[in-house]
Amino acid sequence: MKDAGFGALLALQFLTRLPVPLSCPWTPATRRWAARAYPLVGALVGTILAVAGTLLEEMVPLPLLTLALLSLWVALTGGLHLDGLMDLADALGSNAPLEKRWAIMKDPQVGSFAVLALVFQLAWKAALLWALLAAGASPWWLVPVVALGRLAAVGLLVSQPAARAEGLAHAWQQSLGRRDLVLASLPALACLFFVPGPTWLLAWLLAGLTGFVIIYGRAVRRAFGGINGDIVGAAIEGGELWLLLIAWSWWSFVMA
Repeated sequence: MKDAGFGALLALQFLTRLPVPLSCPWTPATRRWAARAYPLVGALVGTILAVAGTLLEEMVPLPLLTLALLSLWVALTGGLHLDGLMDLADALGSNAPLEKRWAIMKDPQVGSFAVLALVFQLAWKAALLWALLAAGASPWWLVPVVALGRLAAVGLLVSQPAARAEGLAHAWQQSLGRRDLVLASLPALACLFFVPGPTWLLAWLLAGLTGFVIIYGRAVRRAFGGINGDIVGAAIEGGELWLLLIAWSWWSFVMA
């Protein structure tokens, strides 16, 4: 159980900016438990957002509520996954050979494609969040969205090879198997059944997430030969955006 506790704290350190006053050991066992706890950490972030949304929804107009929730969302994660998305955008936008794309992804300088990706990602996330709340959805739907976004990262780590035998993605993969993906799914699935709303939407979110991981995984494997930490981080951002789109579509067209 000590490994499980350290693993959960390790996931909290990797995925958020919430303070963890401990130095967690980096071992195969703690990495395995950390990956299993990814959706649980996502559920925690989503719960904080949902509580803030519930407290503020009667106090501020919807545009300000949307901006406040999105700002808190980015602050809680420290923009870590956005950084991965930006690096991936610069690499793909370069149209360069594979080795050059890898060099661009590692370059700390920010290019024009990275800026565009950041602007459009935040703009689309804000617009979908605004539209979802305007359609009558509870802020508590952010809990499964954020939790499932982290489950996408675990699915990618399990289903796709690391592009190179180095880096964080490769280190995580040495400790993971399909059983870990199943165990990581449990807290994410539990979140779905505690959120008020239609049961069918839960099935659509799960199906949408599965499709996203498969398509995205194949695309990055073709483009880079596998995954790395930036690609996994970008998957979290892309997964969240895709799940927000599915949730908004349901509330706007099915529930209307």
